[in-house]
Amino acid sequence: MTDIGILDSVVLGVVEGLTEFLPVSSTGHLTIAEKMLGLPIDDKGVTAFTAIIQVGAIAAVLVYFFRDIVRIVSAWGTGLVKPEVRGTFDYRFGWFVIWGSLPIAVIGFLARDLISGSLRNLWVVGTALVLWSAVMLYAEKAARQDREERETTLTDVLVIGLVQCIALVPGVSRSGATISAGLLRGLDRVTATRLSFFLSIPALVGAGLFELRDAAKEDVPVSALAVGTVVSFAVAYASIAWLLRFVAHHPISLFVPYRVAVGVVLLGLLAAGTVTAT
Repeated sequence: MTDIGILDSVVLGVVEGLTEFLPVSSTGHLTIAEKMLGLPIDDKGVTAFTAIIQVGAIAAVLVYFFRDIVRIVSAWGTGLVKPEVRGTFDYRFGWFVIWGSLPIAVIGFLARDLISGSLRNLWVVGTALVLWSAVMLYAEKAARQDREERETTLTDVLVIGLVQCIALVPGVSRSGATISAGLLRGLDRVTATRLSFFLSIPALVGAGLFELRDAAKEDVPVSALAVGTVVSFAVAYASIAWLLRFVAHHPISLFVPYRVAVGVVLLGLLAAGTVTAT
């Protein structure tokens, strides 16, 4: 049985909710938090637990963007049978989310053992936190931000979907990867962030459902899963509202000093032997 207590689940739920949508890497922070709590970060049950409580954060997206999601799904479904609807942006956007989610679904499945195995390593987390920060700085510097949401194209979404796969490496940050890709495609920062939210839904729901098997196999306590998921939902909802207001007026590069500081400190502790990588 995977030994995750209620206090552990509360802490991990808070970390998940705070970091899932901020460009600081939720997986990286969860891995660090698990290590600090004394949990085995390469244990399949612990990996399954963190993937499942992400569903709480996704539920926050579904609630926050409920009206948008209903409108898009309705237009997409109607457009499948009524050709006159296919010219609307909402219909196209429904397909954008589907096509943009395919890369991470395929690569995530094929690399599932690597993701839950050797990549769950604090050396990887620290290095990725530092290196991807350079990409975020470049994305903000090169960003034109001359296109809004309704000017998004299928090519934009496919590129962003491919870049999202890089975030399977702990420490990169899924939101940091997708927002950076959106900026480099010329989308404005709010559009890139909203698109990041919508692409997170199938990616994280799929990961959570896939890990349910390991959670059952490793006998992860249902009470811990429930608490972690509820806490991540509440904290993530507040984080979504804050981030959308933040990116409207501030660059994501403001997160870079924090990312680099955490990465450098972590790498220093690993080099000194103060903490172990797994």
